[in-house]
Amino acid sequence: MRDAWELLISGPEDADRSVLLLPGGANAARSFDLVMAEQALAGVRLVATTLPGMAGAPLSDDASVPALARRAGELAKAQRCDVVVGFSHGATVALEMLLSGQFQGPVVLLGISLTTEDESGFFRGVVRASQRVGSWPMAIMLRLLPVMARSAKTPQPHKRELAADLKQNRARDSLRVCAEYLDYIAADRDYAAELAATGKPVWVVHAEKGDGDLTDAERAVLQSAANVTLVTIPGAVFLLPDEAPRQTAEAIAAALTRTS
Repeated sequence: MRDAWELLISGPEDADRSVLLLPGGANAARSFDLVMAEQALAGVRLVATTLPGMAGAPLSDDASVPALARRAGELAKAQRCDVVVGFSHGATVALEMLLSGQFQGPVVLLGISLTTEDESGFFRGVVRASQRVGSWPMAIMLRLLPVMARSAKTPQPHKRELAADLKQNRARDSLRVCAEYLDYIAADRDYAAELAATGKPVWVVHAEKGDGDLTDAERAVLQSAANVTLVTIPGAVFLLPDEAPRQTAEAIAAALTRTS
């Protein structure tokens, strides 16, 4: 049995600065391997974790975003993390960590969807259909993920690891986690305005086309916020830590300059 919240750690144990890395849906901690190897983060202690129910990791009793944020907040404190980075689903957990006060430092949100409108209609359809008819639509989608990973613009050894991790996902666990995630972003809240109101340093990183999106209204709010830095990566990038590790590492390095 694998441990819950399994860790992958790189960098000096006695480093002055540490970062918590939260992967996207269906991904494992090692999806951040390429980011960890970037020169921009040399000398930084980097702590990646696999979220419950992802890539075959044990599912926790409470898979809601607030519950994951509380546990991730405890982990960030235990690992002395100065910055929290999340991709996709992990970015939503990082968002809740900041908004709920579980974490007080800079955050980097990669490919985040702040509302239902931002998220893929296909993905939403699969999750909601699986809630009605059983997990078989989710199972079909999960079987397609390793195939899609083969087209990722990332080195072949990392691509093989990515596909192997994706194959470990279990449909029932993924359905529960994904349904909780969709319920969270469907809440009657203005997450963009709440981010701006925190006053905390936030980096929101998106590709021109890829995982997650922002509405025009959300983008306008974030662009006008003094504490938010919006980064747009040219072209189509669907797996930011895997396909754009340099730009991801640069955003993290910038966030580290804002730590006290």
